[in-house]
Amino acid sequence: MERFLLFIDRLSMWTGKIFAWCILILTFAVSYEVFVRYVLRAPTAWAYDVSYIMYGALFIMAGAYTVSRDGHVRGDFLYRLWRPRVQATFDFVLYILFYFPAVIALVYSGFVFARLSWRFGETSVYSPASIPIWQLKALIPIAGVVLFLQGFSEIVRCWRCIQTGVWPARYHDVEEMESAILHMHEDEARMHREPASTSGRSS
Repeated sequence: MERFLLFIDRLSMWTGKIFAWCILILTFAVSYEVFVRYVLRAPTAWAYDVSYIMYGALFIMAGAYTVSRDGHVRGDFLYRLWRPRVQATFDFVLYILFYFPAVIALVYSGFVFARLSWRFGETSVYSPASIPIWQLKALIPIAGVVLFLQGFSEIVRCWRCIQTGVWPARYHDVEEMESAILHMHEDEARMHREPASTSGRSS
């Protein structure tokens, strides 16, 4: 089970990191379009399509990566004050009631959309370039499957926390500057408390 959970976390990690390269393609396409439109007065017929395809692919395929890092936005002004067991119980119930039904619906509906788009060779209707978009719709059920697997890993993590009272460790590789500064101050405060407690015991 441990190996399987690590495999799920790594799958979400590599999916997110691979599709993160879409941001470079998106940046190049938008920059090129701005240059040729306003400098050369010759706008392209494909930049808009490429930009929304790249953004859509990045957005949908990075979802499981964000779940694996506990990075989705939440109103945690109460949640963060709870004990780990209460947090885990709350998360466990929400995953069962809301997360999995939504992800299953995403897989089912996405498969229907992708199958029809693939069958008809769907292309974009927003530009004369007729960029194919069936490949973008094919990502919807794939993203749903990865989200489902990551959700399974999360409920196992919740169950372990309910049993032990401690959250299992997560992979961490990217952190916002605000979070990094917060953690740095927490570590400094902990270091100041430890010598004080040690001196109190020795006396």
